[in-house]
Amino acid sequence: MTEQAFPDGFLWGAATAAHQVEGNNLNNDWWRLEQLAADYGVEASGDALDSYHRFREDMRLLADAGLTAYRFSLEWSRIEPLPGKYSRAELAHYRRMIDTARELGVEPIVTLHHFTHPLWFDDRGGWLGAGAVDAFAAYVEQACSILADVSWVITINEPNVLAITHGGQRQVALGNPYPQNALPDQEIGDVLIAAHRAAVPIARRLTGARVGWTVANQALTPTVGAEEKHAEVQYLIEDKYLDVSRDDDFVGVQSYTSQPVDANGIVPHPTAEDNTLVGWAYRPDALGIAVRHTREVVGPDVLILVTENGIATSDDERRIAYTSIALADLQAAIADGIDVRGYLHWSLLDNFEWGHWEPTFGLIAVDRENFERRAKPSLQWLGDIARSNSAPVRISDGVSA
Repeated sequence: MTEQAFPDGFLWGAATAAHQVEGNNLNNDWWRLEQLAADYGVEASGDALDSYHRFREDMRLLADAGLTAYRFSLEWSRIEPLPGKYSRAELAHYRRMIDTARELGVEPIVTLHHFTHPLWFDDRGGWLGAGAVDAFAAYVEQACSILADVSWVITINEPNVLAITHGGQRQVALGNPYPQNALPDQEIGDVLIAAHRAAVPIARRLTGARVGWTVANQALTPTVGAEEKHAEVQYLIEDKYLDVSRDDDFVGVQSYTSQPVDANGIVPHPTAEDNTLVGWAYRPDALGIAVRHTREVVGPDVLILVTENGIATSDDERRIAYTSIALADLQAAIADGIDVRGYLHWSLLDNFEWGHWEPTFGLIAVDRENFERRAKPSLQWLGDIARSNSAPVRISDGVSA
């Protein structure tokens, strides 16, 4: 097999988010929404994967396969269950996760906010409530008290998705799980930008980490004659947030698929046999498009970390095929001089996908009755790539050598 090397020190890993794997996050807005939206066919997170207690097992599976990095998030509603009241026990829990990662030779990449909010914050109006930015900054101050030796800190996950509607994720659970042509609410987006800008200096002061946030990269392409509309949509849904990253140490690229833009806006994914389990077009080439566009916007001095990339499929051979093409395109972008420091697959585990259990993105399957973990072939495949620090070279559409 023809292979091409990645840079020395390149991070290879996988990602999760607290609410999707921990279980029993009783005090956040998503838990409440799951109960309220049950009549709409929304499933409950419940015990999730019990990763709150089984994080060592999860990290060990990752490390034993050969991966070197694990991205996970802190659950704000556990750390601050009431406004201004912080749990020392929960901070100690997340500190144990960091220590466990270090013990296993895994680089912890910590996200401070991944879509969920404490109930009290939601009851105050969420991001449009009075004092939202100050409340988030106060939480960040506490969260960073345990992150002094962490090398990568993400403030907010996908603010452009969070801003699509008020509370962002609500539409996910209420029957529109993956909006195909919605644009972020600009007022919410502006508040999230202010929250990020408030958080970055706190994280820099209290840690030695590189600090940034992640952006949902759409890999949008213009149809003939729609270049002006494409530029307008591209800015509102993505570049507005990438522009903010010009002042950061890095930006997280999160890519799954690509969509065209015509005169009316983003074109919904057409129904096709090879669509993924969430209805997205099968576009493993999206990652290369996303990384190259991100570099165009943020410039050469901001590091790039691929913080999410993957496919919702029950066919693990298809997962390997998709990821093989994505990695070949990523390596080609690096070979062209783009400074990418790591690749984190979404997701480590078949986790709770915001109201639904069916879309399986994981490298590891989990029996939700007894929580038994079963590594899929894709986990060892990616681990072997990590050990060799090289990936197949793509030689034609859909084919890697």
